[in-house]
Amino acid sequence: MNNFWNNIARYPRFFISSFIGLLLIILTPFKNLFKKRNLRIFIIGFFFISVGILYKTIIIMTGS
Repeated sequence: MNNFWNNIARYPRFFISSFIGLLLIILTPFKNLFKKRNLRIFIIGFFFISVGILYKTIIIMTGS
């Protein structure tokens, strides 16, 4: 029975390590893009414009 609980205790650690690995795989191309100055400015600007549009859309949808 002790072996069973040891196996169950491993699942959260496996999930966390898999999730961190997935994030690193997804973010690596963006790290390479940030090395070029023009692309860095474009990506940062695109991010802020996207957040602004999302914010305005949610405000309009909720009627606030």
